[in-house]
Amino acid sequence: MRKTFLFLDTIINKVDAKGRVSLPSDYRAIVKELGSEIVCYRSLTAPCIEGCLEDSLEKLATDIENSTDFFSETQDDLTNLIFGDAKRFTFDSTGRIMLTEKLLQYAQIKESAVFVGKGRKFQIWSAENWVKEEQRLREKVKQNRPTLKPEGEN
Repeated sequence: MRKTFLFLDTIINKVDAKGRVSLPSDYRAIVKELGSEIVCYRSLTAPCIEGCLEDSLEKLATDIENSTDFFSETQDDLTNLIFGDAKRFTFDSTGRIMLTEKLLQYAQIKESAVFVGKGRKFQIWSAENWVKEEQRLREKVKQNRPTLKPEGEN
């Protein structure tokens, strides 16, 4: 049975001129322990990069196939935008990955990258965009005061 994992914390790391950035050490530990690879793609909803383990992307593929018709426009759109855009990344001996120019431009990342843990996945933001997004999220949550139902309760 596989051990569970969560990508946590908000960590800012420098990006060098070649687009290399250190993957946070906790994230590297998860990848090593589970023997998986990191997969990244452009977010569908925000100006950032989405990242997860390859196993999580495999589960997403199954979920999309099970919840949409195989020939549906919805399935085509999602699979084109996610899987057609996704790239596997391995980290080097110093723990860095080299983000593609396409990903860096999309997320407007230049000198530093903000890794934001989201449980089973993470996001990579430009520092400027993350400050704005975090403020927006805090205001939204403060206004809406979400509640969570205990497991099994409808």
